[in-house]
Amino acid sequence: MLTLVIVLSALSVYYILYLRRLIPHNDIQRIISSWASPNSSDPETKHYPTGFSKGIIPVPCHSHNDYWRKIPLYDALAAGCTGVEADVWLRNNDLLIGHSASSLTASRSLISLYIDALVSSLSYQNQPRPDASLNAHGIFEIDPNVSLTLLVDIKTDGPSALPFVSDQLEPLRSRGFLSHSNGSAFVPGPVTVVGTGNMPFDHFLSNRSHRDIFFDAPLADLWGEDAPSTRTQFNTSTSYYASASFAAAIGKPWHGILTPQQVEVIRGQVRAASAKGLKARYWDTPSWPIGLRNHIWDVLVKEGVGMLNVDDLVSASERQWVA
Repeated sequence: MLTLVIVLSALSVYYILYLRRLIPHNDIQRIISSWASPNSSDPETKHYPTGFSKGIIPVPCHSHNDYWRKIPLYDALAAGCTGVEADVWLRNNDLLIGHSASSLTASRSLISLYIDALVSSLSYQNQPRPDASLNAHGIFEIDPNVSLTLLVDIKTDGPSALPFVSDQLEPLRSRGFLSHSNGSAFVPGPVTVVGTGNMPFDHFLSNRSHRDIFFDAPLADLWGEDAPSTRTQFNTSTSYYASASFAAAIGKPWHGILTPQQVEVIRGQVRAASAKGLKARYWDTPSWPIGLRNHIWDVLVKEGVGMLNVDDLVSASERQWVA
């Protein structure tokens, strides 16, 4: 009898800790669980019932190299991440997704992996919406005012690729799903598009009346005695993120812990970005050992970083997001 009780207790714990996670509770999880099954349809053509993002708590984590995941975009949404990243290459008048030129295929494009999926899900989330002037609801039902950041990292020539990025955003733009600047104020929307990599900044200076693609400002240039005078150009009318390589801006942690001087730099840069209304983000943060990664995450969250760049979505979603 005692043995049976022990076995049943162990099975209960196993269910609570593991199996329960596999049971779909919303449509994002159903898409993931049925991905590539014989009777599944493509996410872009699915008609979502009311529980599209039921129970998912949005958290300020950015899905680094999101297109590498088994199910781009949806894995990040299921974890509650409010930022995803797509590396784009201009090839044959299309924007293909991949980490390197050798990994590109025509079937993996900005439209097929991100734009179509976002248009489909947001269109359903916002039905009925008889007046297009009304604020559109975002992806997350718990907080429909949260905007999902789509970071577009241009890997080829920026001025050549930018018109294609703008054109391919039209399905989101025409439905009122894009955050934009109207020349005097930032108007939030369900999706905020940020350009980085080879994105040309002069585009943001020349077009001041309307903008729905924002710049990824250089975080390291916003604070410090040597900060360039050009830092005044980076504000909510031109930018949204302010990013830097952690290794370049902060340096290597000593003996598995950040020094007080390194924490001071983080604090200064994050506060400088926040003062401009921008979300600070560090990429290239250490991912191993896990203890070091968690220590750096703790410091960044405590200091108020706007977006935590992550590879491990599950660990990020289970953190206590309290600064």
